[in-house]
Amino acid sequence: MQKTVTILGSTGTIGQNTLKCIAGHKEKFAVKTLVAGDNVASLAAQAREFNPELAVIANPALYGELKDLLRDTDIEVAAGEEAVLTAAGIEVDITMSAIVGAAGLKPTLAAIKNGKYIALANKESLVCAGELVQQQVKKYGATIIPVDSEHNAIFQLINGQNINHIDSVTITASGGPFRSFTLEQMKNATPEQAVLHPNWNMGAKISVDSATMMNKGLELIEAFYLFPLRAEQLHVLVHPQSIIHALVEMIDGSVLAQMSMPDMCTPIANALAYPERIVAPVHKLRLGEIGALTFEKPDSVRFPAIKLAYEALKSGGNVPTILNAANEVAVARFLQKKIGFLDIVRVVEKTLGLMYNKPLETIDDVLACDKEARFHAEGIK
Repeated sequence: MQKTVTILGSTGTIGQNTLKCIAGHKEKFAVKTLVAGDNVASLAAQAREFNPELAVIANPALYGELKDLLRDTDIEVAAGEEAVLTAAGIEVDITMSAIVGAAGLKPTLAAIKNGKYIALANKESLVCAGELVQQQVKKYGATIIPVDSEHNAIFQLINGQNINHIDSVTITASGGPFRSFTLEQMKNATPEQAVLHPNWNMGAKISVDSATMMNKGLELIEAFYLFPLRAEQLHVLVHPQSIIHALVEMIDGSVLAQMSMPDMCTPIANALAYPERIVAPVHKLRLGEIGALTFEKPDSVRFPAIKLAYEALKSGGNVPTILNAANEVAVARFLQKKIGFLDIVRVVEKTLGLMYNKPLETIDDVLACDKEARFHAEGIK
């Protein structure tokens, strides 16, 4: 039987790669719903190729255009925030949650209520509301399969392991485009430079997070909520080749590693096919051709974002939510050339200092905290 699939964020990098994986296995997967933000032309093209039952554009102003582009098909068309949530709640075998940022939280929660598989590429859902998300996962019996390459690697490595036999878990970082830059060079870095990741093909926001290394900080928080691990068991190691994605050290000294070429189709294929495996449209890893794998410790002076995120994780409460919201605002301002590259982490740190730490008991609490943090971050000069 075919697995039915909903893709939230279908026109983004993860969504496109998900469809790329599905295209090679149409006998195994049937796309039921496609959801996009503003890219109406790409959404319409995807809908024509994969023939879902429903195509949703989040921007309600684009409803008419989408309707017109698909007028000669039987595909149902909808638009707006409520339509996105309705689409996310449609029962399917697998929901790919790939809406970037905190905007993906509500749709992810809507999908969880079906009690099926959630292929989670939206790390911000766990960073913003990790405890609440996991409460809903437990309540509805859903299964989260992480899609981030590092977390998917951990998922593969610890699956079937006795958690008490694990000493530590290390996620790797490429170091981004500014790994060898001085602070003076980073001070003058442009958005055009920041989005040129040396190894991965990613969207602008995630690429900038890689450049600041905030993405590794967010991934530490995500790993804490995904896996039964303590904060002190989680580490980051810079690995410029991006071949090893995670390391799991056992108490007997054994170290398990997951390796693959830096291509998101590998973790996506793993999440789609789990617990089976499918052929992914990727180049095979040939270590003899690569020659050498190197490693180095993160530089907390040039890249303070990891330490900031680790402190937010240990603080708990609403601090990770504040961190994420402020970072999203700061990255957007940098991409708009309103602030400099080094100002991104400065804005995040100042925002954290403007708000009190308090528990988040409901999703409304999370959204209110997110809104307040964004307000403060926007006002920092």
